[in-house]
Amino acid sequence: MRIAFLNWRDTANPEGGGSEVYVEEIAARLVERGHVVTLVCAAHDRAPAQDSKRGIRFVRRGTKLTVYAEARRLLRRGALGPVDVVVDVQNGIPFLSPWTGPAPVVVLVHHVHREQWPVVYDPVRSRIGWWVESRVAPWAYRHCRYIAVSTATREELARLGVDRGRISVIRNGTPVGPGVPHAPDPEPRVLVLGRLVPHKRVEHVLEAAAWLRDAWPGLRVAVVGDGWWADSLHERARELRVDDIVEFAGHVSDEEKLREISRSWVLGLPSLKEGWGLVVMEAASVGVPAIAYRSAGGVTESIVDGETGVLVDGGVHEFTSALDALLRDDEGRRAMGERARARSQQFTWEQSVDQFERVLEEAWAEGSRLSWWSRRRRTAHPRSAEPPSARR
Repeated sequence: MRIAFLNWRDTANPEGGGSEVYVEEIAARLVERGHVVTLVCAAHDRAPAQDSKRGIRFVRRGTKLTVYAEARRLLRRGALGPVDVVVDVQNGIPFLSPWTGPAPVVVLVHHVHREQWPVVYDPVRSRIGWWVESRVAPWAYRHCRYIAVSTATREELARLGVDRGRISVIRNGTPVGPGVPHAPDPEPRVLVLGRLVPHKRVEHVLEAAAWLRDAWPGLRVAVVGDGWWADSLHERARELRVDDIVEFAGHVSDEEKLREISRSWVLGLPSLKEGWGLVVMEAASVGVPAIAYRSAGGVTESIVDGETGVLVDGGVHEFTSALDALLRDDEGRRAMGERARARSQQFTWEQSVDQFERVLEEAWAEGSRLSWWSRRRRTAHPRSAEPPSARR
């Protein structure tokens, strides 16, 4: 099968995160199974306009805002070559790929951005963004199959009018294999892992550190990751007078990330919204429990409250109290970590790609013709009767 993934970023992008990891892990495994995969994403200065990695052809065009129009242009002109199925990754803004040609479209959604629009944008742009995501996108993709990474995301999509029967839940695999030892520092070390953007609310961990540093003189916070909000976080750390105990590691290699996870007592994930929480399983695979807000959605599935981590109701004060309690309970924290490690092994990328491949095959077999343009061209450009599995 010839598959085109449309995603606003790739993992080489300095702003890349868990969504990009999910896409590329699935795409690489589809390549291993004989499929031909192209990934269209925004251009950036850390990679060329076109290259190949793990068998995936990367085509980078436009910016984080213009990549959507660029991707549609490439599809309309046939510049990507023959395409059997399009995987349209909707990170708030849709690519509207059903309007580009006859190939069926599968929409991949990590989470709905209702709460995030006003955090990142001004009132006017946030209202426009939410209107596009909540009104335009469900209509444009009304005949498409969807993939959500959690049941929480599936329910959010259903509330926007997407038919539950068209939504398959395919969770993330565990990014780190079992066997990495957990070797925590002698003094408490709290890890924050991921993109540095406003809706991740890393400030909550910094505020918790300001409250707890007297009770825990050896406390350290490691912030691993980068993003356009980094300068604001540095400034907030100075304002809270915790800059001496907070280590901003920036973007690190996979090996260094593993070392940081291994050293940590707990993962702090105060994010406003998560589709699943890939970093939860990254930490869990090394035996590190996580603490997050129950209202964040998908974390209620990646974390089993009281078993593999802690889910907090309320705000930063409740987060701080729960973190303090977790740091004090050595035996309970270690037991949580071991249960988290065991559970993380239940989620594999091979299971995920099995399900993903099945959805793609079904979408192709149904011959979903999603727009007036593609329906008009059906007679002029009939699909081959040969199944894509035979054309790999």
